[in-house]
Amino acid sequence: MSDIVFRTPTPADLPALCELGRQTFIETFGHLYAKHDLDHFLVTVFGPDGMPVEFADPAYAFRIAETDGQMVAYCKLGPPYLPVEDDGRSKCELRQLYILKAWHGRGIAQPMMAWALEWANAGGWQDMYLTVWSENYRAQKVYENYGFEKVGDYRFMVGEQADHDFIYRKVLRS
Repeated sequence: MSDIVFRTPTPADLPALCELGRQTFIETFGHLYAKHDLDHFLVTVFGPDGMPVEFADPAYAFRIAETDGQMVAYCKLGPPYLPVEDDGRSKCELRQLYILKAWHGRGIAQPMMAWALEWANAGGWQDMYLTVWSENYRAQKVYENYGFEKVGDYRFMVGEQADHDFIYRKVLRS
């Protein structure tokens, strides 16, 4: 097995990054949705008006993990989208951190989270937010181990289906 390389993706990586996004979402959650809801979500999030637009926006940051030239994980950070209180604190959001199932438990999540927290701290953000599915207990535990705390509930829409997600926050600075 080759080493895992972590790097910032380039525009040439965008098609593979969008495909990885689709693949990891389907692997993780695809069984939960009707085909039309899943298809709508995938086109909206990873199609031409989704991830490519965010990729071109300097307010977003991306990181990938790859081995032998194949992407196996990615992380996306950006401006806040979640409906959280406007308390005057600066906020960023961990939008996605997905790893292909075959690569779970191989030491990818830790460097990705370290990068995400470094990015947020370098940007001077006071709080980092994210959502996690209410039944994804493994991810909840991981985020709690990083100091995130549940601060609310969120209806995450996949097509016309609303999932019960939790909103988590990590205070980065007072």
